Amino acid sequence: MKRNHTIALILCGLSMTTQSHATNGFNLIGYGAESTLMGGADTAVARDTSALNTNPAGLAQIKGKMFDAYGSMLRTTDLAHKDARNDQHADNRYVFLAGGGYAQQLENSPCTAGIGFFSQGGAGAVFKHIKTPFGTDDEMSSLFAIAKITPGIGCQVTDNLSIGGSVSLTYASIEQKFFYHTPPAGSFAGFENKGADTIRLGFKLGAQYKLNEQWTLGTSYTEKTELPLTGGTAKFNFGASGIAKYDNLSIKGFALPREVAVGAAFKPNPDLLLSAKINWLNWADAINDITTTWTETSNTSASASMVSVNQQDWHNQIVYALGAAYTYNDKTTLYAGYNYGKNPVPKNNSSALLAATLEQHVTLGFARKLDETWKLTSGIEFLLPKKVTYDSPLFGNNTEVRNEGFFLHLMLSKQW
Repeated sequence: MKRNHTIALILCGLSMTTQSHATNGFNLIGYGAESTLMGGADTAVARDTSALNTNPAGLAQIKGKMFDAYGSMLRTTDLAHKDARNDQHADNRYVFLAGGGYAQQLENSPCTAGIGFFSQGGAGAVFKHIKTPFGTDDEMSSLFAIAKITPGIGCQVTDNLSIGGSVSLTYASIEQKFFYHTPPAGSFAGFENKGADTIRLGFKLGAQYKLNEQWTLGTSYTEKTELPLTGGTAKFNFGASGIAKYDNLSIKGFALPREVAVGAAFKPNPDLLLSAKINWLNWADAINDITTTWTETSNTSASASMVSVNQQDWHNQIVYALGAAYTYNDKTTLYAGYNYGKNPVPKNNSSALLAATLEQHVTLGFARKLDETWKLTSGIEFLLPKKVTYDSPLFGNNTEVRNEGFFLHLMLSKQW
């Protein structure tokens, strides 16, 4: 007998968007150590290879050659799901991200070209022991990753103006498991989605303008990048009817948003740099309806194909970033930053597996010159506590998601 499994489809739609531990929706607050430790206030400052992913006009500030390699470790201290049956912290307490880049000034040219690798978003949430509404103890998890390879160029077109652009080859993938070992009940069947991914092109344009020795203005535009996830497989647990494997899984409706950023940097004296950025992210156009399609199964007890359309209806987001860099001495620079972006996810679309519940980050760090060419930059990023209470069709009213943690950032740079 063929089944609709309506509840399973609803649950799958609710769990499509995953935890990226980021203020800016799927996006991290910054890329590279200096960008992040200044709270993401990088548009008017960008001056290392992370400019490829923040404001490519900043590449023009690199004279000679520069290499950066960075890594980040996230420790979640309270990524939790709570309902009438549960108060569970996610089992994946640590997440590791990495990236880096190389840039070189072109010979006899006012332009600098480079290429970088960036972890655009983070890993997801894994809850191995959730007490389900069906009286079992089972796993719900969703792992989502976005990474970029980004070549670009920045040119000094006048003494005061630089412009730049970069192209991103963006890779995204997703894996999910939802009560897969729970016996089916009524119209419910647990499922596992694996292997859906995509590669898509995107681009960013930017400019920096130096008003005088104290003030620099910056702006950047990032085009929307669709992320249709295809080529995956899925399994549904139909109990006595067996396991139905679907050989064609697609999840469509994800995208990185169109962005417009403006910023200003101010040097009141040679030792102090202050920076601010306002970034508009068009999430309302990027994350709206998520459509999941399962097809191609040999199990005659299962539907030949199933489709789930789930509304996410994210809101547009304005992110405010403030940063400071203070030259303590010839070898040491101190950093501090603050980043705020209101949660773009509608309250009743929330989930412990959803991204973007975080709203505030505080950063502190330093850079230390090791010799004439090498520099070490390190610091900490605090993900300030955020709690959302919402009504869930599965877990009941007053369901709660909490999020809190910190990043440790480290970057090694060489300029010659």
